[in-house]
Amino acid sequence: MNLIIEFADALFDLLKAMSPYLLLGFFFAGVLKVWFPQRWIDRYMGKSNWMSVINTAILGIPLPLCSCGVIPTGISFYRNGASKGSSVSFLISTPQTGVDSIMVTYSLLGLPFAIIRVIVALITGVLGGAATNATAKEDDVNTNDGPQSCENDKMGTHQGWFGIFRYGFYEFLMDIAKWLIIGILIATLMAVIIPENFFTNYLDNEPISMLVVLLASIPLYLCATASVPIAAVLMLKGLSPGAALVLLMAGPATNAATITVIKKVFGNRTLISYLGSIILGALFFGTLINHFLPREWFLINQHTEHLSHSHELLPNWLQIASTIILVGLIINGYIRQYINKTNYNKSVKIKTQKLNSSVLNKAHEPLNNAPQFTSFAMAKPIQSKTFTVKGMTCSHCKASVESNLIKLNGISKVNASPQNNQLVIEASSFDLDQIKSTIESLGYEFIQENK
Repeated sequence: MNLIIEFADALFDLLKAMSPYLLLGFFFAGVLKVWFPQRWIDRYMGKSNWMSVINTAILGIPLPLCSCGVIPTGISFYRNGASKGSSVSFLISTPQTGVDSIMVTYSLLGLPFAIIRVIVALITGVLGGAATNATAKEDDVNTNDGPQSCENDKMGTHQGWFGIFRYGFYEFLMDIAKWLIIGILIATLMAVIIPENFFTNYLDNEPISMLVVLLASIPLYLCATASVPIAAVLMLKGLSPGAALVLLMAGPATNAATITVIKKVFGNRTLISYLGSIILGALFFGTLINHFLPREWFLINQHTEHLSHSHELLPNWLQIASTIILVGLIINGYIRQYINKTNYNKSVKIKTQKLNSSVLNKAHEPLNNAPQFTSFAMAKPIQSKTFTVKGMTCSHCKASVESNLIKLNGISKVNASPQNNQLVIEASSFDLDQIKSTIESLGYEFIQENK
């Protein structure tokens, strides 16, 4: 019972510290979405030079995209003419940061860590993109007939405040809600069960601890925001700031799915440049922090009230109110997703029944009522088919799949559902090989047609 109470107290304190900054980050994410159109990004990414790579890294750092959203976006930029180096720069720098994760890093780890995190994301993105341009030009990659932009800029300035709040506090929030919850629960559990000064007592060799964290982080999925509370708790247990930076870099920027997609789309040399930049950058900057920067900058008990109870950065009432609002938004989001999922299944069932009924009625029409044949070809009837597609996790994935499939010949309507791993296509003809190729080029797995 004491362990449960301790867990609940630690969870509440962690939420109090994070919630105000998370809400502010989600608001800025909505502002970026509405007032920073996708076409502005495309304009600066087309050349294989340093400036293009730098522009891409700078543009990618504040964008609220985690690994699942950055993959189709980066690939789409490449398919639309962005250089390979620019695309890799985007894939490296963007998932490491974002307005939401920067705000949470400041709240839990302090201002120096938040600034360093942005600088490291910029440098590793630029160097990774430059290395790709220099070494990966000969990768045999087909850039024709690829997917177009991940998002077709549906949200614009005309949506104003409604667009800002809808994206920031619903769409983007629910894109990362699952991983945010997992990250917070893991951090809370670590705070309760891991002994104080664990790393200084049992793993006091800082280079070894950085390698251990690196090996654990590369294959796992951690979004930039969810990795922050885990890093904060581990630092309280004695993990060095350099090893914590390794976690914040490698966790969000790499995972098994990202590695597989980059190898398939960009080629082996690009994959080596991508992983090499992240691994070497994490170890270099981790060592730099541990040995050349004042350790006082990274004493999180000077910045994080919920961990040290030394002082409050924000009034307690504001922290509690923000926690209630954040939890309420997440609950509301999952309720809306459940309702949308139920309505989606009903809609698919009704449409399928109507189409089947229409086909049967036409098949049983008397011959004397049949129209006279002319020299014009008869229009093919619209059919609806449901497919299973794995790997879609967010609104970016949904937009990417729908916007690319709708361009294929014969397809009139596409509805992707990340929650159900389902894809409903209405078309006059189905080229399954082309549909499969398009979906797989975006980094998702095409399974089969649902019977």
